[in-house]
Amino acid sequence: MFAVLKTGGKQYKVQAGDVLRVEKLDAVAGEKIQFNDILMVGTTIGAPMVAGAAVQAEVIDQIKGEKTIHYVKRRRKHSSQRTKGHRQHLTLVRVTDVLDAGADASGVKAAVGTAAARVVAHEAPGTVKVAAPVAAPAKAEKAPKAPKADAAEKPKRAAKAAEAKE
Repeated sequence: MFAVLKTGGKQYKVQAGDVLRVEKLDAVAGEKIQFNDILMVGTTIGAPMVAGAAVQAEVIDQIKGEKTIHYVKRRRKHSSQRTKGHRQHLTLVRVTDVLDAGADASGVKAAVGTAAARVVAHEAPGTVKVAAPVAAPAKAEKAPKAPKADAAEKPKRAAKAAEAKE
């Protein structure tokens, strides 16, 4: 049986035994994970997701993708150029099982991306609990400033400065 799952903003058609390279997930090698966003299982099409369906997989490794080079050459008479490279972080997973029902009671850790794991924790369908913001450290109180010199002292300073110049 095959399924279409959604993870990392992409959709994958999978069946048991397939090996996938998906966007980085918050899991370590050897751990079992479960994809819960299933769009289609066999001939059952979700609206938008299939209720109770899941795809279980085993994390093989955390890898990096191929290096992509971005080269920019600017206009004539300005010999400026720039090269930037990037390697995407990926997770290599092997699909072990496609469940068309009963995924809620399986007890396997949900597959969550690294950024989403830190920001949002889902409790039940339709409710979202946002992580509490980190409190900013208290600011230290400033020491009181020294009182300004009186207006009467200013002419005295000016006179001393004039004497020093002579």
